Amino acid sequence: MKNFKTIALALVVVLSTLSVTAQTKKINTAASTINWVGKKVTGAHEGTINLKDGALVFKGKKLIGGTFNVNMNSITVTDLKAGQGKEKLEGHLKADDFFGTDKFATATLVFKKVVTKAANLYTVTGDLTIKGITKPVTFDLATTTNTATTNVVIDRTKYDIKYGSGSFFDSLGDKAINDDFNLAVALKF
Repeated sequence: MKNFKTIALALVVVLSTLSVTAQTKKINTAASTINWVGKKVTGAHEGTINLKDGALVFKGKKLIGGTFNVNMNSITVTDLKAGQGKEKLEGHLKADDFFGTDKFATATLVFKKVVTKAANLYTVTGDLTIKGITKPVTFDLATTTNTATTNVVIDRTKYDIKYGSGSFFDSLGDKAINDDFNLAVALKF
């Protein structure tokens, strides 16, 4: 019985030490940005999308985790003006053949593995869920005391977004849309 009490006490001390050293830093969603670029044979479109919430987890100064929720209904096109195709493209991106935001209003990213690449630079592997489909994604993330930045390339076809994909449809010609889209993420916390 005495050994059990000693083990239980030791376990409490270890767990309380771990919880004290891990620090969760909430993302300032109003000051953070996600810019997207989607390319096609004849050009590209770009825009923004907003974080709903998110947090990075540090142990001391070392990044050890993170979780993010993105408001898919906030997707906007910034390279077109109102009345010149902006509303049409935004509607199409929210439709079922792209992100289906009526059914899938939130996309999520949960860090699964964080490896230090250099001082304040990490290679992150996480589970990205878009349209209810979860796939792994890997990217480099740079941090400072109160910011983090990354560029992520995502293959949309892995999330059943096949519209205009030359990988799935023949004879698209100059209507083909690249499977990959890019996200430039700047986080403040």
